[in-house]
Amino acid sequence: MRRANEPIPKLAIPEAFAPSEPQLVGVSGGRDSIALLHWLHAHSFKKLIAVHLDHRLRAESGEDATFVRKFADSLGVECITGSADVATFASDERLSIETAARRARHEFFARTAIERVCPRIFLAHHADDQVETFLHNLLRGAGPSGLCGMSAISTLEMHGTALLVARPLLGTWREEIDAYIARHKLPFREDASNADPRFTRNRLRHAAIPALTAALGRDVRAALLRTTELLRAEDEFLSAQPELRGAPDVLQVPLLRSLPLALQRRLIHLWLQRHNVRTVGFAEVESVRGLLDSHGAKVNLPGGLCARRREKHIFVAPQKK
Repeated sequence: MRRANEPIPKLAIPEAFAPSEPQLVGVSGGRDSIALLHWLHAHSFKKLIAVHLDHRLRAESGEDATFVRKFADSLGVECITGSADVATFASDERLSIETAARRARHEFFARTAIERVCPRIFLAHHADDQVETFLHNLLRGAGPSGLCGMSAISTLEMHGTALLVARPLLGTWREEIDAYIARHKLPFREDASNADPRFTRNRLRHAAIPALTAALGRDVRAALLRTTELLRAEDEFLSAQPELRGAPDVLQVPLLRSLPLALQRRLIHLWLQRHNVRTVGFAEVESVRGLLDSHGAKVNLPGGLCARRREKHIFVAPQKK
């Protein structure tokens, strides 16, 4: 790992994110996104559009939006803000606050991308976020796709548009960002919820990772980050297999039976995602896979859906009330 007093390295920017073109930047007001916005502006990105969503989860959240607008204005950067009642959304959809907040942000980013005809956004996820994501997914029993964490560049499909997402800080550690903030004397907002132990990510950050480091007598983060990189390469190989090119609308039982177990699970996972089945995990995939050999004709899925087998086909349908 690099020493904390070294500057943020030159970030790898995807070719699609040209400095001469408008680019969205997700800015919460925290140190990570402030450092990213400042770095991009200092490296010839002159048509940036800062986007900030107020989740309305804290009394002071409106002040975050005001801060982001002022900081963007100090750089001469355009800023677009919005708000969402995340708590109500989470309750209505039976989601965790973390999941609801992420979905609300993605909705806001997609709408802004459509309105501004700018289907590209920079996000400030960094190496520590990647390690925490890996551990979170590992402990909930995720498969290879979940364990390889976030991609440096990915596509978010929403509202009929494809939003290209770049995460140039994924190879940068939190302490390097802190050093950059200190060196440039940049202001930022401290979100009190980042220390709230009710959130899984915070417990991983403040308890689990320090406990692993203490137990092994060394910083475990670099090794965990390498694991995500190795798994990503394997995930990309599996995803490139011809059997997985375009999940079908209906699963063909004979074809699915002919595939190796790993490809069966991967194809079912893609198929469930295509049909907008929420929270697809091991249990959902295995329940559908069980239709290959059992006498059962139906398994229930999240979101009021079910998978039905009829002769040699498996398809998704609404659950009958």
